[in-house]
Amino acid sequence: MFWVGFQGTTPSDDLMRLLDRGVGGVILFARNIESPGQAVALTRQIKQHAGRPLPVSIDHEGGRVMRVQSPFTQTPPMRVLGKIGDEELVHQVGRIFARELRAVGFDMNLAPVLDVDTHADNPVIAARSFASEVDRVTRMGLALMRGLQSEGMAACAKHFPGHGDTNEDSHKNLPRVSHDLARLNDIELPPFRAACRAGVAGVMTAHIVYEALDSRYPATMSKRIIDGLLRKEMGFDGLVISDDLEMKAITDHFGVNQAVVIGAAAGADCLLACHHPDVMHSAIETLIRAAEKDDSLVEMIAAANRRQDAFNKQYTRPPQQDPDLSIIGCDEHRRIAERLFSHEACADEGNMAYDPTDSRRWLDI
Repeated sequence: MFWVGFQGTTPSDDLMRLLDRGVGGVILFARNIESPGQAVALTRQIKQHAGRPLPVSIDHEGGRVMRVQSPFTQTPPMRVLGKIGDEELVHQVGRIFARELRAVGFDMNLAPVLDVDTHADNPVIAARSFASEVDRVTRMGLALMRGLQSEGMAACAKHFPGHGDTNEDSHKNLPRVSHDLARLNDIELPPFRAACRAGVAGVMTAHIVYEALDSRYPATMSKRIIDGLLRKEMGFDGLVISDDLEMKAITDHFGVNQAVVIGAAAGADCLLACHHPDVMHSAIETLIRAAEKDDSLVEMIAAANRRQDAFNKQYTRPPQQDPDLSIIGCDEHRRIAERLFSHEACADEGNMAYDPTDSRRWLDI
């Protein structure tokens, strides 16, 4: 159930030990990737060492959240695409992301962001969101999702049930949303309902307390939200993935060990721990000990494993042996990127001109 991150551009000893323990997936960041060739070698080594179907994921949203640099095709943030409002163009962007990430061995892109950007002081979503209008977020988000999945790349809708109306960053604090259920049903939830109906492969939970749904636990740990709202009410049977459990919304208020036990019991399938191997090992041991004493938790873990097996059959590919890297930054993809950067919608986001050699500016978080 654990999907883990690590430091370095080659598989670390810490990662190898976690793979040997049977972790279910790996997430890569900018710190892990230097070039397309190095990325291929890295994902190949990880999958070969695991010796089993092992999904490798990445946050590749566009704008400032793009973990891979040039020559991978760069795009403006999704708010620009939302302003342009062309669903076919967004679908093409999803296909570009999928083609280029697939070429180097990724299986899941942790996108699209389906948060509705309704708070002017939101410190973490902002331009990552397509828009402040529910319908536009829904249409553009589903277009990106379908573009990704049309090329065999799993998409992940985030951050459920919505991170768009907070003035705090869950990397640093535990946000609380006090809106009533009617407001959530009108604004925050519709994009996720639509994504579930459209067959999105995964949904990532937010480390936010939604008081109308569960006043005690954030969504990542809430049975009412995961098992009740997402599973039973929305009918979602894909992967439920936690946001990084090493974010301060969790570590400062619950602790990772408590979060993995309560989150697993709530219905989470994949528990992300992205930084410290000692935290990961401790969390694994804690979940094992809890399961030894709780048959209902064993049943939840078995269900999570079944969903991961189904996911792997559909989306997880074996190690890349002889990849064609010519698709990365190809002329077709670059023309679409240039079209985006030259659009007048970019003017509101600052002085953005397409420069395929200057991608660090979009890698600040």
